[in-house]
Amino acid sequence: MRRLLLSIFLVLLLALPDRVSAQYNRNYIYWMGQQCMVRNDYHEAIEILNVLLRHDERDFDAYFLRGIAKYNMDDLLGADADFTRAVELNPVFTGAYYYRAITRSRLGNYDDALSDFRQAIELRPDLPDPYYSRGVTRLLNQQFEEAIADFDLFIRYEKRHVPAYINRGTSYLYLKDTAKAYENYNLAIRTNREDPDGYNRRGALYMDEQRYEEAFADFDRAVGCDSTFIPGYFNRALVNNYMHRPMQSLSDFDRVLELDSTSSLAYFNRAIVRSEIGDYNRALEDFDRVAFYSPDNVLVYYNRAMLHTRLGDIDAAIDDYTRAIELYPDFANAYLGRSVLRRSQRDVAGADSDQQTAEQKIAEYRSRLKDSTYSIYADTAQRFDRLLSFESKLMERNFERIASTVTSAGSDGLTLIPMFRFTLLNDDDESVVDRRAKRFGTQRVKDFKAKLSNPLLRLDCRESNLLPDSLVAIDNRIAQRIHNAESPDWIMHFERGISQSLIKQYTNAVNSYTEAIQLNPSNPFIYMNRATTRAEMIDFISSIDNSYQSITFDSDPAKRLHHSTTRTYSYDEAIEDMNKAIKLYPELAEAYYNRANLMAISGRLPEAYDDYTRAIELEPELGEAYYNRGLVQIYMKDTRKGCMDLSKAGELGIASAYDILRQFRIAEH
Repeated sequence: MRRLLLSIFLVLLLALPDRVSAQYNRNYIYWMGQQCMVRNDYHEAIEILNVLLRHDERDFDAYFLRGIAKYNMDDLLGADADFTRAVELNPVFTGAYYYRAITRSRLGNYDDALSDFRQAIELRPDLPDPYYSRGVTRLLNQQFEEAIADFDLFIRYEKRHVPAYINRGTSYLYLKDTAKAYENYNLAIRTNREDPDGYNRRGALYMDEQRYEEAFADFDRAVGCDSTFIPGYFNRALVNNYMHRPMQSLSDFDRVLELDSTSSLAYFNRAIVRSEIGDYNRALEDFDRVAFYSPDNVLVYYNRAMLHTRLGDIDAAIDDYTRAIELYPDFANAYLGRSVLRRSQRDVAGADSDQQTAEQKIAEYRSRLKDSTYSIYADTAQRFDRLLSFESKLMERNFERIASTVTSAGSDGLTLIPMFRFTLLNDDDESVVDRRAKRFGTQRVKDFKAKLSNPLLRLDCRESNLLPDSLVAIDNRIAQRIHNAESPDWIMHFERGISQSLIKQYTNAVNSYTEAIQLNPSNPFIYMNRATTRAEMIDFISSIDNSYQSITFDSDPAKRLHHSTTRTYSYDEAIEDMNKAIKLYPELAEAYYNRANLMAISGRLPEAYDDYTRAIELEPELGEAYYNRGLVQIYMKDTRKGCMDLSKAGELGIASAYDILRQFRIAEH
């Protein structure tokens, strides 16, 4: 009934403008919008505020309030636009600067956010909340000393605020000052002994220092404060395992899964503990669930292979080692494990080949000890059957994670179209050729292809359609040419980089591109290919050791702005390569497109948006850029503009764009 009355009210306002204008009561309509906000009915609030703004386009208070509503509906770009309009109309509007700063911080636009915080503080230096939120932004931006200074200022005003002590403690922890971290976590606990987070943070620090009795006591208090506090149960399970109490550890993991039945991390850890106590069959069930939820995680297959070996299922174990190697060909331990099993089945040639490959990977690792990014799986001294902490990221590869969202209908898995690079494709069969690949291409790209004189060479974003045996044969021929060459040739090293990348020998591919760059440092296409290879390599690695610190905006004035951040893997080297390519060839649309992808998977979405836009300006037919920009906008909750870009991508031949648009139409009904 209330909704019906509101609809009638809005219809009357629109249908009878002359009569309503005489009776227009701005304060009453504004009050109605505020009441909707109090009830958390943000959609209704926006409708009412739209009426207000149709009567007065210069009502900065209405823009501000609508910005708050949009923020709480996760329309961050829309919120940013409304806050911007509010400060344009009222340049001394402290609240608009403050909330725009929080919005921009959530968008990852830290520089502009800090500028807005500075403006808000200059206008009202007596308000405490901007200091806290700026401290959080600086913490997210890894400006730890500055963050501490802001939390200090905030605490002078608000001495009973637990998150401020916790975040200040976390800042000290990043600066490796554990004494100050303990001091702040203790203050958080003394401030509110019923808040589980203080105990959990201090317990995690105890656990890192192997002070397990004290850690257990803190985690026990945390779940005592809140019987649904998942981090407390999870961390207590870890401590129980470290203290050789497997049954108590399993009990805690069981509780975590009662509270979150899809936690791959809990299934993974429970499988490890069950394996340690000999409960192999139930451990296998847990690993199967992890493989279902996280099919691209190399650790799952590696550990399950060892479990299959214990159960005597050698064929299944070999299959899992093979899958682990497919996911990451530099994984020396997997080759060693498969070598042993192949030898037990009298496959001497296969065993020797695996042993030789493993030794080669180990040698590469030892030669690059200072650069573990490229050789993490070659370290045979490292244990891969350890328990993973609550902050670890077991599931979701970066390329897939950053571009996925969940609609109200439950659809997920929106994936960025990959980056462009020079690759090998066979287009003899027109039925499998993507017509988009022929629609664009600069003269410089055509000249480069002509110089290499390889009929299979393409600048493309698709997977190679050559058979694996053909790719290996091509790689062997190039290697032989390099071996027989009288002098170094950058073209051969570039071609070797392509073939090595296609057979997933990423370390060797990067080395080949590096040699080509040394011989021809002014060629942008070599940098571009090295960037894409580095990104693909990191994408495989990113499921391991991807910890993050969770931080929340839970002390803003509206008490409604929340944000948890995850640490994404570093793509800095790949971005640096793309920066170099763009500097050498600033008219190449695909270069901006590639850098946009790297920005997106690094969580720098506004910068990704700008680069996709630049790519489109240079090549208006680049449907892939429209598609990915649409996904980025959808991820930032600007669904309308995102769907407009997807529509354009469909017009330009990206058929999958219509599938996503159909999902959103279904979600609306």
